[in-house]
Amino acid sequence: MELLQEAGVSVSKGYVAKSPDEAYAIAKKVGSKEVEMKAQVLADGRGKGTFESVLKEGVNIVFSPEEAKAVSSEMIRKKLFTKQMGEKGGICNQALERKYPRGEDYFAIGMERSFQGPVLIGSSHGGVNIADVAAETPDAIKEPVDIVEGIKKEQALRLEQKMGFPPNIVDSAAENMVKLYSLFLKYDATMIRNKSNGEDSDGAEDENDKDAAKADLNYIGLKGNTDCLVNGAGLAMASIDIIKLQGPGLWGGTPASFLDVGGGATVHQVTEAFKLITSDKKVLMWKLKYLLWGLQGTQVDDAKAPRADSGLKILACDDLEETARTFRRLSETAALAKQAHVDVKFQLPI
Repeated sequence: MELLQEAGVSVSKGYVAKSPDEAYAIAKKVGSKEVEMKAQVLADGRGKGTFESVLKEGVNIVFSPEEAKAVSSEMIRKKLFTKQMGEKGGICNQALERKYPRGEDYFAIGMERSFQGPVLIGSSHGGVNIADVAAETPDAIKEPVDIVEGIKKEQALRLEQKMGFPPNIVDSAAENMVKLYSLFLKYDATMIRNKSNGEDSDGAEDENDKDAAKADLNYIGLKGNTDCLVNGAGLAMASIDIIKLQGPGLWGGTPASFLDVGGGATVHQVTEAFKLITSDKKVLMWKLKYLLWGLQGTQVDDAKAPRADSGLKILACDDLEETARTFRRLSETAALAKQAHVDVKFQLPI
């Protein structure tokens, strides 16, 4: 981590705890609502590993200093078993604590004989499963580098775009890639890799997380083009699942966010939630100025009347599955209309 910092690469602050008391103090110092605790052992696959204690994984998310202390007591000086270490396992003598990343990507620089020089390798599926990803998707994103000319900013930008980085952080991610390549050359390395190239949960990359926290909203930004505003985490997860089940289709429909306003949301919270999703430039339906509303539950008929009188372009559906199907049809129609440079207007009965 020190080498990366010296090279000017953006890295999240991490602190090593050697005891539960240190873990408590560090979690308090970090000051984040969500802290990732990772077992420090010389092995891959820690997230899928198993401790000999009651703890089941080598990577855990905690939500308070007290929980950090309790969880670390089940990690530190306990044996962790991973696929790489086998049955003998390994003793975890310390745990790394850092802010919880929202998304993780994989990036590496290595020497490739077929290219006769360095090669950049990237995948949008970072973290603990990168070995499985490599086996399942052998056509991982690769970009050869001319050993004489070195890496070009255009190459780095092209790779980051292929990896699906949001437009607002592509430049900074590409700059990190260039700095990593400089580090690769400086130490005459044969490989340098970043298995968890994380997008920080509340860093400069995404102001939405900060705004959501101020309004006490549960928000996680994703890389898709379909925003979901719901009241209840279970419904939010179900909405994301059913969008995925509908398939990408012509419109490339994938979730753009997890946004839960909660069962007792106030007018202020709902207002802030709409500000969040309407500011998302990736979302297709906002460009058409339409809102698709899946309405179901107690006094549903009473809720439909003010919607009809509002004058807003709100399309109502009676259940979650119908909402997902309708959204897919509307979005595919909109995508085709956009290609043909035709304006479209949608209307459904109440």
